[in-house]
Amino acid sequence: MSVHERAGTPARPEDLIDVPALLAAYADTHPDPKVDVQRVAFGTSGHRGSALKATFNDDHIAATSQAIVEYRAAQGIDGPLFLGRDSHALSEPAQRTAAEVFAANGVELLVDSRDGLTPTPAISHAILAANARGTGHLADGVVVTPSHNPPADGGFKYNPPDGGPAGTDATTWIADRANELLEAGLSGVRRTASFEAGRYDFLGEYVAQLDQVLDMDAIRDAGVRIGADPLGGASVEYWGAIAERYGLDLTVVNPAVDPAFGFMTLDWDGKIRMDCSSPYAMASLRERMDVGSADARSADATRGAPFTIATGNDADADRHGIVTADGGLMNPNHYLAVAIGYLYAHRPGWPSGAGIGKTAVSSSMIDRVAADLGRTLVEVPVGFKWFVPGLRSGELAFGGEESAGASFLRRDGSPWSTDKDGLILALLASEITAVTGRTPTEHYRELTARFGEPAYARTDVACTREEKAALSKLDADAVTATELAGDAITARLTRAPGNDAPIGGLKVTTDSGWFAARPSGTEDVYKVYAESFRGPDHLELIQSEAREVVSAALGS
Repeated sequence: MSVHERAGTPARPEDLIDVPALLAAYADTHPDPKVDVQRVAFGTSGHRGSALKATFNDDHIAATSQAIVEYRAAQGIDGPLFLGRDSHALSEPAQRTAAEVFAANGVELLVDSRDGLTPTPAISHAILAANARGTGHLADGVVVTPSHNPPADGGFKYNPPDGGPAGTDATTWIADRANELLEAGLSGVRRTASFEAGRYDFLGEYVAQLDQVLDMDAIRDAGVRIGADPLGGASVEYWGAIAERYGLDLTVVNPAVDPAFGFMTLDWDGKIRMDCSSPYAMASLRERMDVGSADARSADATRGAPFTIATGNDADADRHGIVTADGGLMNPNHYLAVAIGYLYAHRPGWPSGAGIGKTAVSSSMIDRVAADLGRTLVEVPVGFKWFVPGLRSGELAFGGEESAGASFLRRDGSPWSTDKDGLILALLASEITAVTGRTPTEHYRELTARFGEPAYARTDVACTREEKAALSKLDADAVTATELAGDAITARLTRAPGNDAPIGGLKVTTDSGWFAARPSGTEDVYKVYAESFRGPDHLELIQSEAREVVSAALGS
């Protein structure tokens, strides 16, 4: 990965999008459904694209909304639909398009009572709360967000009555029907510009119940100094409300909301991206926490820092970034391991048999923590949707993925959200510090002292479209290698051990490391995730041999 020369530096005027031009393109550009990239396509987090590329326009959202209406009818979903949006420029017009279609089809629509922004976890929380009332009329929701993507992008995500990201069966049906409507010139799409939507207090309901999932009293009583950076996203009003309700020493570091996100520092590739797990996108917050020693290794480093814990969220607040004065920005894998270790030791109300959910490309440090806790590890393919059934039933108390997304149960063991919740993971860092007297960074150092210190990385390998297709359907028996980086191979996986679902690629493991190879959904590359508990040099050897193993398996 080549890092841009201006990565981590403030955006300049020439880096910013032309918002009026983007909005005009949303309304005026019509996609050609005969062009593959201009069709509706649901990834792991909904349909995403840009109006400037004819991949996210009024036509897409009208067709997709009509398809959701018809999907709801086919599934017998006749309760309210919660509709929210983030701060991307395309989110507001797309929300309006969706509302016009939903209303014309007689869907009971609930939007934010403050006409504000709505984090993804607040939508999930609202869906679960509505359906827990048992009215017999199931609720679902839509979040208009491209998550952490650049400012020119838009996104549209459907959450069914289980509250989490829609599964493949639902998204395939919705995308296929939406594309039929595009091909028909939107014939069959019902729409009205005149309607009255119902109101729902997403912020109030969510904030009022936070003490059911976190020990807010401990955070307040310990005087943890918190700096929260919404990165211009949907959590901006939530953080202020949380501080006020629970009496926290919390500062909203940057309350600005700007659809061009001109206050951001550039990400690794020189683009503006609200990725709270990226050291480049989080450069401003990291600099505020810098107390003069980038290599600080002691809690004493917090004495001169403005905050004990600083956190960031992406635009829809489903991701978290954790910054400590004694360690800087935490690697998401490191924080997940710490969070799991802490939560399962400090939640006596959780089901005794509740397992731990992780994705196939998350750190094996989680495996070691799970074994130490005596808890079942449930390893699933990439995508938070795989955690939804377990979080609803209590079979899982925690589900997390390597891309800084996670959620967990309420303190009494009941569901909180079944979509990623960056707010509670951010606040958990302060609870850990308050209750234990040690920062998450210190806790991770303790884990490495016990279990070893892993080296983890992700790289991209160029390949053809044919090789990508073959990799996604690979049979584990195609792997004939018996060793990886000097160690005996212990497993060759093309299906996740936790639920036997296809991982869409290959994972090879040994006792001291592993790699996973998955085709990219947008580029002619495959991604190699790799980890070694024997250091960076061994990691490089795993990465090098991973390419050879994949090439041999593909016969290329």
